Amino acid sequence: MTEEKILTLGSLFDGIGGFILASKNIGIKPIWASEIEKFPIEVTKYHYPEVKHLGDITKLDGSKIEKVDIITAGSPCQDLSLAKKGREGLKGSKSSLFLEVIRIIKEMRKSSGTNESIYPRYFVWENVCGAFSSNKGEDFRCILEEISKICDETVYIPRPPKNKWRMAGSVVGGSFSICWR
Repeated sequence: MTEEKILTLGSLFDGIGGFILASKNIGIKPIWASEIEKFPIEVTKYHYPEVKHLGDITKLDGSKIEKVDIITAGSPCQDLSLAKKGREGLKGSKSSLFLEVIRIIKEMRKSSGTNESIYPRYFVWENVCGAFSSNKGEDFRCILEEISKICDETVYIPRPPKNKWRMAGSVVGGSFSICWR
């Protein structure tokens, strides 16, 4: 009889632990979280005392933090949001932090070892609808391309017809698949 493996989760830009709550509700074990805002950290410490708090994402080394099956991230959206006049997109100081997520995932995967034990296996990114249109759609193209490059550095993601991203879609490569909605 084989024992079923429990999936594990690490949450970047954790906020008040939305991904942690969702994961616990479906049997995924949250291991660690990264957040810098004091109040949200206190909320998650209160509700999930077993979860380790790693602090500032810019100071993390993905090769040195505990390996997890799933990494989630709700990176800052202010520079992508339709609510902000004069959006800076991925070049903005807040939304550019998305690239820190990619860096951490690449570091963790590089230090994982063989294909059978590469971590994380899954990545979930949550953000705003403005990500589709920011910088005339170029920012979302770059986001998809950066996620693809976790597995294949040679990937190029073209812009969609008329530079308008659909609200749901997918990109499939030889060693990865990405879906959005």
